Amino acid sequence: MKWAIVLAGASDMARPAEQLSLNTNFALMCTGAIWTRWCLIIRPKNYFLATVNFFLFLVGGTQVGRIFMYRRSLKGMEEESVVEGKQVKEELKKVGGEAEGVVKS
Repeated sequence: MKWAIVLAGASDMARPAEQLSLNTNFALMCTGAIWTRWCLIIRPKNYFLATVNFFLFLVGGTQVGRIFMYRRSLKGMEEESVVEGKQVKEELKKVGGEAEGVVKS
């Protein structure tokens, strides 16, 4: 059954990062890491379960990385739009001042 979770997470690679849940994928990543370690500590070692948990960690980690990169790109776009907004505001003031001068003369 855990392989189904791994496959579902892998199929989410086709979804846009804006539709992914950071909390869910972070939980999958942590669960995969913790249980991979545990499977290698217990006796007898359960390599098959460790493998599925390792892949769960990889899928969750990849999705978390995609979410962080998407959010960083949004932050960059916001900063660019603020700079562009300030430039437009300055240009409008300049044009407004020129128009005012023309109207007065």
